Amino acid sequence: MHDTGTGSTGNTAQPSRRTVLAATAGVTAALAAAGPAHAAAPDDSRLRALVSRMTLEEKVGQLFVMRVYGHSATAPDQADIDANLKEIGVRTAAELLAKYRVGGIIYFAWAHNTREPHQLADLSNGIQKASLGLPRGLPVLISTDQEHGIVARVGKPATLFPGAMAVGAGGSRSDARTLGRIAGAELRAMGIRQDYSPVADVNVNPANPVIGVRSFGSDPRAVSALVAAEVAGYQGSGVAATAKHFPGHGDTNVDSHTGFPTITHSRELWEKLDAPPFRAAIAAGIDSIMTAHLMVPALDDSGDPATLSRPILTGILRERLGYDGVVVTDSLGMEGVRSKYGDARVPVLALKAGVDQLLNPPDLDLAWNAVLTAVREGELTEARLDVSILRVLRLKSKLGLFRSPYVSQGRVDRTVGTRAHLAAADRIAERTTTLLVNEGRLLPLSRRRHPKVLVVGADPASPSGTTGPPTGVLAGALNELGFTATALSTGTAPSAATIAKAVAAAREADAVVAATYNVTAGSAQKALVEQLVATGRPVVAVAIRNPYDVAQLPTAPACLAAYSWTDVELRSAARVIAGRVKPRGKLPVPVQRADDPEQVLYPVGYGLSY
Repeated sequence: MHDTGTGSTGNTAQPSRRTVLAATAGVTAALAAAGPAHAAAPDDSRLRALVSRMTLEEKVGQLFVMRVYGHSATAPDQADIDANLKEIGVRTAAELLAKYRVGGIIYFAWAHNTREPHQLADLSNGIQKASLGLPRGLPVLISTDQEHGIVARVGKPATLFPGAMAVGAGGSRSDARTLGRIAGAELRAMGIRQDYSPVADVNVNPANPVIGVRSFGSDPRAVSALVAAEVAGYQGSGVAATAKHFPGHGDTNVDSHTGFPTITHSRELWEKLDAPPFRAAIAAGIDSIMTAHLMVPALDDSGDPATLSRPILTGILRERLGYDGVVVTDSLGMEGVRSKYGDARVPVLALKAGVDQLLNPPDLDLAWNAVLTAVREGELTEARLDVSILRVLRLKSKLGLFRSPYVSQGRVDRTVGTRAHLAAADRIAERTTTLLVNEGRLLPLSRRRHPKVLVVGADPASPSGTTGPPTGVLAGALNELGFTATALSTGTAPSAATIAKAVAAAREADAVVAATYNVTAGSAQKALVEQLVATGRPVVAVAIRNPYDVAQLPTAPACLAAYSWTDVELRSAARVIAGRVKPRGKLPVPVQRADDPEQVLYPVGYGLSY
């Protein structure tokens, strides 16, 4: 079973919440029965008429957004047919739609949905054709997690941008808007009309294992501005943006994929810290908001996760914040929402709390029938379903799915991964790389004094659709910039023999670049950097995930934060190292001292340049 989120971003120090907060201060076919199709989107009366003609089973299906394996809606590979039969009881996306009438489908790389842009467009068209061909068929709202940075389901040759914390380091609302505009245009060209981005969580906990660099930073005002800008970009391109994870996932040391986090913020602190980005998203006209599978006792002391909390979703989000758009759950396969109630109760309780879309349940048949039974037995009313269905249909109408559900291959060619879009991603990345240490003005490296460069370090699995491994991408970029660079992968936990091999190679080089990945006090990565420095060769440490590594590397004469190991961010780091561009990024989160986490080593806004 797979989820919609990512793995651990955990790191070293776990300073007090007080310390961190102080440091951050600063359907044409679907409408046929209603009459002839029109160029304009159907109005509410027509949407209500569609709802009135739906069977109860069709209504229940419309509330679900489901995964399905395969690159084709009707002819997936046999392995994907087998996976669909095992997990969903159908062979294909077309059969999924016919059996359950789901209102949405979510794309994943691991489900083999996202091979390349033309295939994606064909898959999207196949899904729409299959759904619209059913009696009273409706267009499907196709979604994905395309946050950029470390979470991206659609890879090369589509344009991949820096992630949120890198954008936070750049600090440019214009760049955030451009990212959303271009990324939205490319998604729409491939038939994806709902993106589960941006992350609106304010990351104030360096030990946060699930958000980390997926957040714009720790300052709620800065995060709010960038969230609103990215929303404007995406939705200006005709793609529904999704602010997540309400009511805020930025201050936890538990991953809701594997556990049940608790946020201990007071109501007053929540209003000051967690709420502002969601308020900004709502003010920007956000189309959808995703719930968090965590408990916030100050907002609801029942012990229920926010996803199942009526006081949080209806009382606060709907009534207090005035939001009337679509509310979608985070993946219902995550432990945070499954730990208290069984999989049959979760979808019913989510709807009672105020949710509109039920995302990716582990057992669709169980969840679908549970909702159906809840209506038949009177726990849920059909009128309650109608409210959510109308919100979903309004969104589909706004996105043009009734008017124009299909996409063209020509649009893919004109839009996805164009030279102009790729250049824009590079320009944005160049404004994000953050220089934290530069003793003796080691950087930029000189091709004359340091022609031979060794690149060592961690090579975590490459984020979806990027080249990887990071050491190879860095070495390749430095070679293109005129150096003679070689890569030696040492991993996230190098052995003594691996360290010795790297040290021997360093003695043959003029300079060393070390890619680090979430370095801890006892990490072998730390020992690697220390022994490389001991060779007397200039060492440049590049943190390729969380920026906190610098606190564990006091001997490194130069330290950069790249915020991710995607190609676009690694190329930017290489250009900074080579002096092709000046470092311009500023820390969007504070970095605490390794020996005294109560003390701030580098505050928000810190960053050197040449």
